[in-house]
Amino acid sequence: MKKNIIGLDKEATPKLIEKLNDLLSNYEIFYQNTRGFHWNIKGPKFFELHAKFEELYTDLQVKIDEIAERVLTLGGTPLHTFAKYLEISEIKPVENATDGNTCVQHILDAFAILLKKEREILDLSAKYDDEGTNAQAGDYIREKEKLAWMYNAFLSK
Repeated sequence: MKKNIIGLDKEATPKLIEKLNDLLSNYEIFYQNTRGFHWNIKGPKFFELHAKFEELYTDLQVKIDEIAERVLTLGGTPLHTFAKYLEISEIKPVENATDGNTCVQHILDAFAILLKKEREILDLSAKYDDEGTNAQAGDYIREKEKLAWMYNAFLSK
């Protein structure tokens, strides 16, 4: 079995890279959606949601960079065109959303997609003894589960 520079099986890393590029594409579209929610939010919860959406997109920007750097660490090339992101992403662009509850529901829907993909990466990275990718996915899952609870609580009556 051939190993790459970080000691992982060279045969396994292309599968991880593909999954990470898929995750990257979904994060990029989610980031753009969240920026749009931040810019366009209106209504009685404007100040609260405007700040929360900025907090979220700032965190997404960091994670996008971390995912791309993980792809590079594994010896791959991160995707970097919006055309490719749109082609691959399960999360779709949201246009002209201004209602707080609608925006929060879009965020929860995106969280569900991302959690599914991150759990797939967690399973695959464990299978290939890729602790770096595994730790990253585990951290993202833990953070997102808490955020999902909080955003869902916002929508609860």
